[in-house]
Amino acid sequence: MKRRIMLFKPSVIISNLAAWIIAFIWLLPFIGLFMTSTRPFEEVVLKGWWSIIGDYTIKNYIEVLKNQQYDLYTGFKNSLIVALPSTVMPLIIAAMAAYAFSRFSFIMKNLLFILILVIMAIPQQTMVIPLFFLLKSMGLLDKLLGVILIHSSWGIAWITFFMKNYFSMLPRDVEEAARVDGASYATIFFKIILPISIPAIAAAAAIQFTWVWADFFFALIFLYSPENMVITQKVVAIKGQYHIDWGLLSAGSILAMIPPIIIYAALQKYYLRGMVGWVTGKG
Repeated sequence: MKRRIMLFKPSVIISNLAAWIIAFIWLLPFIGLFMTSTRPFEEVVLKGWWSIIGDYTIKNYIEVLKNQQYDLYTGFKNSLIVALPSTVMPLIIAAMAAYAFSRFSFIMKNLLFILILVIMAIPQQTMVIPLFFLLKSMGLLDKLLGVILIHSSWGIAWITFFMKNYFSMLPRDVEEAARVDGASYATIFFKIILPISIPAIAAAAAIQFTWVWADFFFALIFLYSPENMVITQKVVAIKGQYHIDWGLLSAGSILAMIPPIIIYAALQKYYLRGMVGWVTGKG
């Protein structure tokens, strides 16, 4: 009964209404994109994006997948090749670094952590020229491995910051008991800390994967061979030089969104727990 009364409080009703309005406004661009992707080119040009009445079809999706000129399959494959290791590698390295920052005292600890914060604040655009020449000297220009290394190095900084704060909030009683029983730091980290930190790890993984998958800037600068282009580059190429078929372009954009959506849906439970735990200090 008390919970029902709480649900009908004016403040609760207003909060929920505001949340629904914000969610709807946030989804409006996606709704327009989806409507355009399911309509013929002539209707989009003559009636505009937001005309509800008209013919709806999946022809644009079939065309954008079947047409070898767009080659979305190669884009999906290359994006997966880049995004998966660019998510896993920084997670592993950053989790170990974050645990060290949260539990141990060592020389220049504070300075190193400040350096991580500085790296997080550096705009990607300012690093393009030195990164370009670095990859060129290493023979990794126009190679997927080069982009993987760049995304991984960028991810290590923010994931270390994120995981360090999360580890600092975890109670240390279990760790102290394990040390009394003779467990090494490696055993404590891999068998105690990581299992109870799955929500935070899932949250970081979802964010990092989405950022890498959606990246266009680094891909545009460092990948220029058609066989090495990622999905964001392939989608942009759909627009053509002299003619833009908005239905095809919208269909390609919708298809490019599917993997991050799947990742988020699969990790949603852990993602929410990890973000809430990071803010409140509870895992």
